[in-house]
Amino acid sequence: MVKKVSCLGPEGSYTHIAACNMCCGASLILCRTFFDAVNKVLSGEADAAVLPIENTINGGVLQNLDILAGRQELTAVAEYTLKIDHRLITLAGADKGKITRIYSHRQALDQCAGFLNANYPNAELIAENSTAASISCIKSAADAAIAGVQCARGGYDVSSECISDEKNNYTHFLLVVKGALPDNFRSKKVYFTLTCNHVPGALLNLLSVIYKYDVNMTKIESRPIKGRVGEYRFFIEIEADYAQEKIKRVLGELEAAASSFRVIGAY
Repeated sequence: MVKKVSCLGPEGSYTHIAACNMCCGASLILCRTFFDAVNKVLSGEADAAVLPIENTINGGVLQNLDILAGRQELTAVAEYTLKIDHRLITLAGADKGKITRIYSHRQALDQCAGFLNANYPNAELIAENSTAASISCIKSAADAAIAGVQCARGGYDVSSECISDEKNNYTHFLLVVKGALPDNFRSKKVYFTLTCNHVPGALLNLLSVIYKYDVNMTKIESRPIKGRVGEYRFFIEIEADYAQEKIKRVLGELEAAASSFRVIGAY
């Protein structure tokens, strides 16, 4: 049973909201970074961590993909999708035409890049640990932050509309725990990462295993392998019940054919 959950804080961050919705009643440990949240699980201080893994505007959250690929002890066991509603936040009464500094998480700044270029092309964009944390950076009328409307409080003005470049903006979160999946773990999806030999047709041969068993692939993306120029690690999600023998055969054949293979989780 999940009693303690670590997540990126402070209170009001999108990850905090996701954690509240995914783990109702659990005690939340608010962390400064995703690495800190993961380390809380590895040390036993938390039973699980909530990590954003993909956004519909920016794609994969690269830092967290690398964390999940490299931490063999971590396993994803649940997913959650949250609609993101970015607002421009300033001191109450501030002239928005005189903003020169805008603070937020790097992902949020990127998701509002079109708005910022059109309205504040000369403003300094400053990355903070989270959207919610950026509120505390507002010290003068020249400062602004990008955060969710849930972060609004007395003394601040909040834009009346979402400023994301794409209004249908969603982030996909995973709940990760320490330890492997039990063989009888029931799921609707299985998520894994692999690398393949750097030869013609290597990836095609791996994907043909998924096709042979008539399994639907819902996602595939790649990340460069550090220290190996021109080679890539693939992250793949399939519609599958991890407990089914057919899926065990699929995963077994993929592992045998790949250079490296790891099941990140099932949910």
